[in-house]
Parts: sequence; C-alpha cells; structure tokens
Amino acid sequence: MHDSGGNREKKPARRPSTERTAQRDPERTRAAILEAATREFAENGMGGARVDAIAERAGTNKRMLYHYFGDKEQLYLKVLEEAYVGIRTAERALHIGDRSPEEGIGELALFTWRYFLQHPEFLSLLGTENLHRARWLRQSIRLKELHSHLIGELSQVLEQGKKQGVFIETADPLHVYLTIASLGYFYLSNQYTLSTIFGRDLIEPANLSAWERHIVHVTLASIKR
Repeated sequence: MHDSGGNREKKPARRPSTERTAQRDPERTRAAILEAATREFAENGMGGARVDAIAERAGTNKRMLYHYFGDKEQLYLKVLEEAYVGIRTAERALHIGDRSPEEGIGELALFTWRYFLQHPEFLSLLGTENLHRARWLRQSIRLKELHSHLIGELSQVLEQGKKQGVFIETADPLHVYLTIASLGYFYLSNQYTLSTIFGRDLIEPANLSAWERHIVHVTLASIKR
C-alpha cells in the first residue's frame, strides 16, 4: 500500500563503491591488499590461499586486486618481495660496518633473531616458498640485488676483522649469515614439536633470551681466532 499522505520511505544513502574509493586512494588500496595477502599466504600457503579471502580482508573486491597485481601468482611474488625488502631495509639501518667487527656481527645476529620473533609471517612465507623449491622467488631480479648488498656489507666487516686479527682467515660471509639465520629459523619454526619432545616451553621469555645469547655466542665463536 502507498502512504496516503504521500510520504515515502527514504532509501539509505548509497556508500561510495569500492572501486571509487580505490581510485581516490590507490596507494592505500594497494597497501591494504598486500597486507591482507601477506596474512592469507602466511596462514594458508600458496595453494590454500584464496583471492576472495584476500579481497575480503582488504575491504575491496577481486576486480581491484587483479587490476593492481595481475593474478594470484603475481600477488604472491609481490608479497615475497616485500617481505624480503622489509628485512633487508631494516638490516641496512644497522650500519654494521660502522661498529667494531665483533660488535657488527653480534648486532646482526641479535637483529635477525628479533626480527624473526616479531615477524612470524616472514618465516611462514619462507616455509611455503621452500616447499615449492623457490619457484616464484627465482623469478625476482629485485631480490638478488637486495641480497648482494647484505653479503657485500657482511664481507667488509669480516675483512676488517681479519685485518685486525680478530676473525679467522676462512670466515665466509654466506656461512656466517646461514649460521645466524638457521639458528633462529629452526628454533622458531619447530617450536611446538621441540617443546613437546623435550618438555620445555621454548617460547617462555627466559628461554627466548637464553637462545638469543646462544646465537650470538655460537656465531662469534665460529669465526673468532
């Protein structure tokens, strides 16, 4: 029935469409999609991640996701690249070359461990990509440039330590970084199984602090004269 008084029910004001919002602030939309995709890929892997879920998390739609990133595989590669950019950029800010050789290596060890603790999604992404044998990572030229800087700076610190008679002549920058990264990665990626097997909660603050000191000690002990 029509209202005899001529009053009609007012329709609620229409909200701006997702696409219009995205067009007004494309950088914000891209960032939201990347953040949502990082969580989705970290939680579900490449195979289990769903584009619908990423779009929903980001508060956008699949059309905008495809517009900015092409497809699921290209988005996954972008997530991987940004994850590595994050840690490599933070490493540069350490300026380990401005410290004494021992302090520089110790600072890198501390930073890497703490970064792994604060960014569990990074470890999850590493696990996923290793399951796929670095299928997507091999496609990135950008990452090779990032890692060459890390090895270059680490090499300089080790060379300085060798000249000062602090480090052994065979100290290798890749071996040093693998020592640091593996001690942190193995501990955290296997925390549940190791805690269960050995009956010790590895994530208790006291145990985390003890392992942090252990990483620094082992890394330096492996290269010191």
